[in-house]
Amino acid sequence: MARVEGEGALDLRIQDGRLTSARLNIFEPPRLFEALLRGRGYAETPDIAARICGICPVAYQMSAVHAIENAFGVHIHGPLRALRRLLYCGEWIESHALHVVMLHAPDFLGFPDAIAMARTHGDVVRDGLALKKTGNQLMRLLGGREIHPVNVRVGGFHRVPSRAELAPMAADLERARELAIGLVRWVATFPFPDFERDYEFVALRHPDEYPFNEGRLVSSRGIDIDIADYDTEFEERQVAHSTALHAIVKRRGAYLVGPLARYALSFDRLPVPVQALAAEAGLGPVCRNPYRSIVVRALEIVYACGEALRLIDEYEPPERAAMRIEPCTGRGVGCTEAPRGICWHRYALDAEGTIREARIVPPTSQNQPTMEADLAATAEPLLDQPDDLIRDRCERCIRNFDPCISCSAHFLRLSVERS
Repeated sequence: MARVEGEGALDLRIQDGRLTSARLNIFEPPRLFEALLRGRGYAETPDIAARICGICPVAYQMSAVHAIENAFGVHIHGPLRALRRLLYCGEWIESHALHVVMLHAPDFLGFPDAIAMARTHGDVVRDGLALKKTGNQLMRLLGGREIHPVNVRVGGFHRVPSRAELAPMAADLERARELAIGLVRWVATFPFPDFERDYEFVALRHPDEYPFNEGRLVSSRGIDIDIADYDTEFEERQVAHSTALHAIVKRRGAYLVGPLARYALSFDRLPVPVQALAAEAGLGPVCRNPYRSIVVRALEIVYACGEALRLIDEYEPPERAAMRIEPCTGRGVGCTEAPRGICWHRYALDAEGTIREARIVPPTSQNQPTMEADLAATAEPLLDQPDDLIRDRCERCIRNFDPCISCSAHFLRLSVERS
């Protein structure tokens, strides 16, 4: 599998004053995780999959364990399911806080980076770091450590916390929720470009919850399928200019996953106070301005803090840390909502539980065709401007997607070919 983070280059081709192509090149060597998983035992898979990303390892672990459990005919419910949801809350909090404050906010305020921004907005930066710390604490408590957690296993966890261990987190989460509410109100004041796009949103939708671990795959243009039927509506294509596969809707092309998609497709699953906060921030039930994705991410931090508090309050330790697993021959699919969008896994296993086939579709590769379309729309009106200005605007466009930490932090290499 090609990596989900790293540096990129944007190639713009301009002929007779018109933009003829805009290509986002992801040229890092493939990391080959799908091949690495083949021949490994099912019990090894969650820890290997977690290494795909250091910022959202839970997404890869959760999608992996769901897929393997699906292959073995196992369904996790009750306190174990709640703990998985709680672990995901931690990842959303830390990942979104990092992006909103440290990577995205400087774009709107005219700063080159968060260090420069901290000189005049030190309180906001400190609050953002405090939010990230709270998310990391949740991941460490439930996952064993905050980077590449090691406590997740097929069937549940290696160890589950007691109520006494979870209880102290409540005060931190109450404080984090207040900080997140303040963050929503702060980013809502940013000067947003007048830039709306007609995205096809794709996300999980759950009958009762704002989606984390479970749901059907739905879109804003009528797709409503079981996650196992992903290939009936979507396909991945190899393109010459990128080591990352491009994912498209078969009949229509590019689509968008991530916060804007979740928000549009599951706004009615948000608690009423979060919906009210969205209205206060100037959002309706659907947001099509990618620059305002920073507001939606901040709203999802508020949601994740509140959901974590609910789960801790209702928690009763399970009798066992994990369900008994009996390996068998089978195929299984898992799909969960990473901070950046749906993370889809499919595995084929033999009777001993050894992985024979592995396929992983990460959020960033799904969004890449949409990123290119947005980059073209961003660059088109600027073709007579200096290359430095074009590069600056295109970097901002890319950061709307939070493709991953290194892509969001590095400068964009821009190549402009004019003829």
